[in-house]
Amino acid sequence: MQINVAGLMKDPIGSVRTYEIDGEVDFGDGKVKRVTGKVQLLRTPRGILVQVEAETEADLNCSRCLEPFSHPVSLKIEEEYLPTLDILTGERAPVPDEPGTFRIDERHIIDLTEAIRQYTLLAVPMKPLCKADCAGICPTCGQNLNPSACACPPSEGDTRRAKLQKLLGK
Repeated sequence: MQINVAGLMKDPIGSVRTYEIDGEVDFGDGKVKRVTGKVQLLRTPRGILVQVEAETEADLNCSRCLEPFSHPVSLKIEEEYLPTLDILTGERAPVPDEPGTFRIDERHIIDLTEAIRQYTLLAVPMKPLCKADCAGICPTCGQNLNPSACACPPSEGDTRRAKLQKLLGK
């Protein structure tokens, strides 16, 4: 997902351009996902402020049943891209002090791929579930309990608390 911003870099500060995006992004694991949405570019004194609202999906494994599933992800990205070269003089621009700054390359192209990849990783839930009522797997035999229950006898529970449960009348 690349956008040429040479014209916008020559425009006055405050100039805005809006684009629709619909393309594929390689998330680095060999899986390519479709990303759709809109991008707004705003010329700033230092570079270009990029604001993205997009939709994509991530391939995850359920934290209960361990089955793979596809999870929809909504992205809201706001990053300032700084130029590598001065558009008017062609001289190399100073390197920014902030680590991890997104850059506009020597051909005045903004590549949204890395920002989309990073924001997608941040938007993924820590403990993803394939569905809210996922039954998980049997702790004895390891069978996925979502399609059907397994034949294992019900567990007796934690025997370390048996005397306490007896006192409570359970």
